[in-house]
Amino acid sequence: MVDNTKNLSALLNGLTKRNYYGEEELTDEFLKNELYPDLEEDEFKNLVNRCLHLMKNMVSADMDMTQLEIFLTAQMKRREGALTEQQANAYRKFWKTHKTKIHDKIVEQTMWGNTLKKVSWRIDLKSQGRRSDDINTPSAIMELQIAEHQNKDQVVRFEMDEQKLKSVLQSMEEIEEQIDNYCNDIQDDQLLRFLAITITNKSTVLKLY
Repeated sequence: MVDNTKNLSALLNGLTKRNYYGEEELTDEFLKNELYPDLEEDEFKNLVNRCLHLMKNMVSADMDMTQLEIFLTAQMKRREGALTEQQANAYRKFWKTHKTKIHDKIVEQTMWGNTLKKVSWRIDLKSQGRRSDDINTPSAIMELQIAEHQNKDQVVRFEMDEQKLKSVLQSMEEIEEQIDNYCNDIQDDQLLRFLAITITNKSTVLKLY
């Protein structure tokens, strides 16, 4: 079995560019001719499938480096089709380089609406108003920079008094609570899937070479 870490790293980079960065010209045929010209078609197909399978697990769980190490250790301890230390190093290098880029690309591809890019604010004291009670009362001047999908950024400015600000803060707390609950559910689901990934599947083994 040929254990060429340099070629494996190049294959991982090529598959990443095609599957996540949109470089569709990097076909299996092109990658085989460039990196593994002497490998049989079936062997190369198994190699690609194994790479894609491991990459998908890493991406879907958005593994940190500690999770990655546990995952790769489990792959190296498989009875059949186990990764070598050199191959594991190729995956470590790949994930260290592409983790953030892949995450950002997936987020970008799944964002169809506008997004809040920046929030600026200041507190002013009113110097005039319809009623004398309004004078010298504090108000929040808000500026939101909105990133519109495929368009130029838009700036929205508005003013809030104390009551409006309290109402907004209460709504934000409720939103934060809902997001935390959702994230906890997602983390529990990811943990279950991650544990399932680390268990050796004896019924299906994809050999690297």
